[in-house]
This record gives sequence, C-alpha cells and structure tokens, in this order.
Amino acid sequence: MSKPDHERLDRLVAEARRTREQREQGYRERALKIHPWICGRCAREFTHENVHQLTVHHRDHNHDHNPPDGSNWELLCLYCHEAEHSRLLDSAGRTGGGEGVSPATHQPFADLKSLLEGPK
Repeated sequence: MSKPDHERLDRLVAEARRTREQREQGYRERALKIHPWICGRCAREFTHENVHQLTVHHRDHNHDHNPPDGSNWELLCLYCHEAEHSRLLDSAGRTGGGEGVSPATHQPFADLKSLLEGPK
C-alpha cells in the first residue's frame, strides 16, 4: 500500500474550499444587493460594520439553486440561520418529518474521485 501524497491532498482540499467560497461569494453579494440588510426572522438591522454576521439562507436547502431574482434566498443573522438548520434536526441528528422539506441535493464530494485520480 502506497503512502498518500499529503501535498497533493492539501492542494485539493484548498482548491475545494476556494471554489466553495467563490460560489458563496457570488450569491451572497447578489443577495446583499437585492434584499434589505435585515434578518428575516428576528428583524435585526445590519450596517457595513456588522454585515459579516448576516448570512444567506437557501429556502429550499439547495445551495446550487440560486435564481437571479433571489427568490430562494433569505437573509438571516448567524443565530437565526443556525436555529433554522437546527430546527430541522431531531435529537438523534436525523432530519425531521417536516412536510414539504426537500432533501439536500448539494454533493460536495461529487467529483472527488476524478480529482484524486488526476489527469489520465
């Protein structure tokens, strides 16, 4: 059994993180332009000094569903966003039986095998 190439794995992880951050920045910036800087749950208002505490929540829980009109986004403060996701979990860590809640479709490791195998 060969030893894993730690440098290559570190590069792959770093690239995956950069890609995720770029995707998030795209819809985050658009959401901040479209929606008022107010938490959709607790109505806390945000300014340039604390807007980093305002997050974008995907209503259908699909992080790849980012319509240009922002209809799948809701701005929530860090606390309300955490509460929204925690609300869907029961004590055993399974998703609740909420009707109309779509299963998550985001697959962060979908192309990992081909990335690890490298160019052919």
